[in-house]
Amino acid sequence: MNRILFFVIMLAGIWSCDLGNRVENTKELAKEMKASQIKRVTNTQLIYSADEWGKKITQIAEKSLIKELEKDPGKAAELCRNMERIPVVAALEKEYGVKVELLGAADIKNDDLAPKEKELLEAYLYSAKSKTVASDNLQQLNDTLLVYNAPVLLGSTICTACMSGPDSTFAVWRLLFSKKEIIRKLDAKQLKN
Repeated sequence: MNRILFFVIMLAGIWSCDLGNRVENTKELAKEMKASQIKRVTNTQLIYSADEWGKKITQIAEKSLIKELEKDPGKAAELCRNMERIPVVAALEKEYGVKVELLGAADIKNDDLAPKEKELLEAYLYSAKSKTVASDNLQQLNDTLLVYNAPVLLGSTICTACMSGPDSTFAVWRLLFSKKEIIRKLDAKQLKN
C-alpha cells in the first residue's frame, strides 16, 4: 500500500512539471546569465565595440530603408521619422540596445540633442554643402551614453526621399548607445583576447 501511494505521489509530481516550458526558458536563462556575467571592459574596448557595431548597424539600416522606400515611396516621411517601423531596424535596436534615427539640417535646432551633437551636425552640413566626404564619428555624450554618427552619401535616395527643403542632400545616421547595454552584449571570451 505504501509503495502504491509513493508511486502515485511521484507520478503526480512528474506530471506537474512542464518540461516543454523548461526547455524554452533554458535558452533564455542561459542568454541572460551570459549577459549578466561580471566583465572587465576598458574604455578602449567599449569605444571599439560601439564603433564596429555602429558601422554594421548603419549599413544594414541604410539598405533596409532604401528597400522600404523602393517598395512604397508614399511612406517615406513616416519611415524616416520612425525608423522602428522598419522590421529590420526594429530588430537591430532590440539586438544591440541602440536607438536608430535619421537626422537632417532641421535637427541642428533640435533642443533634444546635446550641444556636441548640434556642432557635429553643423560640421556635417558644411561638409555636404562643400561636397566633401565626411567620415563617421563616435562621441561620448555623458557617463552613460555614446552617440555614433555617419553621414548618408551625397545624392542618396535616402536624402531626397527623407529630407525636405533646401538642404535635402544632407542626412546623418544617429545611433544612441547605452554603455550598460554595450557591456551586457559583449562576450567575455572575446574581451580577454
